[in-house]
Amino acid sequence: MFDEEDLAEIREGRESWTEETYGPTVERFGERKETFTTDTGGQVVDPLYTPEDIADKNYDEEIGFPGEEPYTRGVYSTMHRGRLWTMRQYAGMGTASETNERFLYLLEQGQTGLSMAFDLPTQMGHDSDAALAEGEVGRSGVAIDTIEDMKTVFDGIPLDEVSTSMTINAPASVLLALYIAVGDEQGVSREELRGTIQNDILKEYAARNTYIYPPAASMRLITDIFEFCAEETPKFNTISISGYHIREAGSTAAQEVAFTLGDGVEYVEAAIDAGLDVDEFAPQLSFFFNAHNNIFEEAAKFRAARRMWAKIMTERFDAENPKSKQLKFHTQTGGSTLTAQQIENNVVRVSYQALAAVLGGTQSLHTNGKDEALALPTEKSVRTALRTQQILAHESGAADTIDPLAGSYYVESLTDDIEAEAFDILDEVDQRGGMRGAIEDQWVQRQIQEVAFERQQQIEDGERIIVGVNEFEVEDGEPEMDLESVSEEDERRQIDGLEQVREERDDEAVEDALGSLRAAAEGDANVMPHIISAVKAKATVGEVSTVMREVFGEHEQGISV
Repeated sequence: MFDEEDLAEIREGRESWTEETYGPTVERFGERKETFTTDTGGQVVDPLYTPEDIADKNYDEEIGFPGEEPYTRGVYSTMHRGRLWTMRQYAGMGTASETNERFLYLLEQGQTGLSMAFDLPTQMGHDSDAALAEGEVGRSGVAIDTIEDMKTVFDGIPLDEVSTSMTINAPASVLLALYIAVGDEQGVSREELRGTIQNDILKEYAARNTYIYPPAASMRLITDIFEFCAEETPKFNTISISGYHIREAGSTAAQEVAFTLGDGVEYVEAAIDAGLDVDEFAPQLSFFFNAHNNIFEEAAKFRAARRMWAKIMTERFDAENPKSKQLKFHTQTGGSTLTAQQIENNVVRVSYQALAAVLGGTQSLHTNGKDEALALPTEKSVRTALRTQQILAHESGAADTIDPLAGSYYVESLTDDIEAEAFDILDEVDQRGGMRGAIEDQWVQRQIQEVAFERQQQIEDGERIIVGVNEFEVEDGEPEMDLESVSEEDERRQIDGLEQVREERDDEAVEDALGSLRAAAEGDANVMPHIISAVKAKATVGEVSTVMREVFGEHEQGISV
């Protein structure tokens, strides 16, 4: 990219600067740290970057232009100049009616896409009246038991006019079926349904633990969804391969990229093994990343991930459709970076994280509420979080040019470093039999745990400053805040509604539909049409999941994946 004579002059100039200007100053006054690293300690940060640091780069092959391979600068030619990222505020408020109110409020305030959080019983495929659900109904998101709950959530919200993201994994097939069923009732063509289901079970075994079925059965459900949606709901993203929870568990940025793309490789291989054509289902794959505080590391991470996925899809899977090679992703600001101390500081943290995501070219963004370290966000804090995105979009100028950090000696060098480290990790994953093998022998979990432990030690030793936690603390107690809560009365109302559905439905129709699902699960038929029929007959999430538990079994922690 640079003339050799110019590089030689720059090299001499840097050596002179180091000896005559920088070196004597450091010798006399020192620097703030002995070694500077990126936020997770993955890369050492040099004091200065020059063209020499990216002298070997081939612009066309490694940077290129937006909307063209290798997609380093973005998957679309106009990026945010043509269309802003989708602003999704993650919401799920106890009961379906409360969630509907929050969704309508957010749409009124200018949100451009919905993001649905489910309570723990729903995530584990249990109905609200199950013994294991007691005390957890509606706590971490909305409780969904039947199609009546889903209809209530989307009351007054036409599904052909919104894009909906659902953070659901083990029972993703059931929640997707409910969404499709509501769309059918609204008269919306399935081809017009837009959104994403997370549906990423491998990271559950590695980092989050909300799994139900053994891995083989889980992968079968995922490939059934791929096949069904490619034919029925082509605008719906069938999986959001999630690095978010890997990063929340403590990984470095490079590990987040490597393990996420490694999971992606597993899903592509499983689909191909099931007889699907890569260019038929791969365009519907999407990704979900975290955004932490180090703006440059995060932006470089996103750029590296795009370039890596294009290489993987070309070199490993011979993908020809350009859309198969385009890494499209949603970003959520880092929940693990939020602090209970000096809670207003979280607004600032979230703003910087959102900026990193936009500079890195995200397609969709959730900004955390300042109180999410303590509870579900209040209406006021979620409005501030949404306004953060809107100010970033319309006042900051960050979205006015494409990939504004491209060409930065530091950012390009950091992009290369993250890519190289992530590919090294992927090589190790391959040697361990892929992500399933690496998770099975606990290697992935150990890698993440070691980084998390080291980071916590640095915080406790004061080597890593967390403002308001181990430095710049306040002696006075924190002011009391209004926090969202779910009452026992809310739980009782949810259970009452579930019982009413059971009393009023046609039990024979439910049994017939569940019987058909059982037969499909025991054979090799695609289960999705049968799940849709079951939920339309008002079978519950728990009942559908129970049928599949009985056929597939349940995964136990520590058992091979």
